[in-house]
Amino acid sequence: MSRMVVLLAVLGIGLAVLLFNHDNARIMGMRTDDFGRVAYLLPIALMLAAGIWSRRISAGETLRNIMIWLVLILGLATVYLYRQEASGVGNRLLAGLVPGRAVVVTTSEGGKEVILHKLLNGHFEAEVMVNGQSIPMLVDTGASMIALSREDAERVGIIPENLTYSMSVMTANGRASAAPVTLAEVSIGPIVRNNVVASVAEDGKLDQSLLGMSFLETLGSLQMQTDELRMRD
Repeated sequence: MSRMVVLLAVLGIGLAVLLFNHDNARIMGMRTDDFGRVAYLLPIALMLAAGIWSRRISAGETLRNIMIWLVLILGLATVYLYRQEASGVGNRLLAGLVPGRAVVVTTSEGGKEVILHKLLNGHFEAEVMVNGQSIPMLVDTGASMIALSREDAERVGIIPENLTYSMSVMTANGRASAAPVTLAEVSIGPIVRNNVVASVAEDGKLDQSLLGMSFLETLGSLQMQTDELRMRD
């Protein structure tokens, strides 16, 4: 039993190193592909050695152990070879479970696409980086520009008391005054925009910040499907 634990530990450590360092050209002085071969060939060698050491094991039990190891090795090799696809599936699943989490995928043309999943309330929400701060925003194609609540404006370094509320806007809470501002940087995943026109609503007039057209209209593509919203730079 202890030998089985040792072999599983060797195999697991090798797989973990491969998964966390697959972007590097070399691992422990070896090419990544060579390290991967060693990671699954070493347990085979140890298994065969263990069979030689333990002569009390019957031929049938030895054959059964070999089959178990072959299944384990094939399974781990499959995980390694399809790690990119598995990572994409994991990100899609996590995005569906965590509201606002964006999935970034590579298109057939080599570009980047951001995918948002619809919330239970029927809206699309995104975690938007504004001036280096993460702000949850509702995607609103009916809003002419990004609209920040007073609280979110303060989080990104804007002082509401120093603003001039010269704009009249319609919010879910009725008509309100808003102050025009310019945001130094707005980004969702790899999509980054600088000097984006936005507004700050009066205190208590906006429950959640809105990702409006001053950002959305700069996208190369915006596709809204049944449960997904896809954005391309």
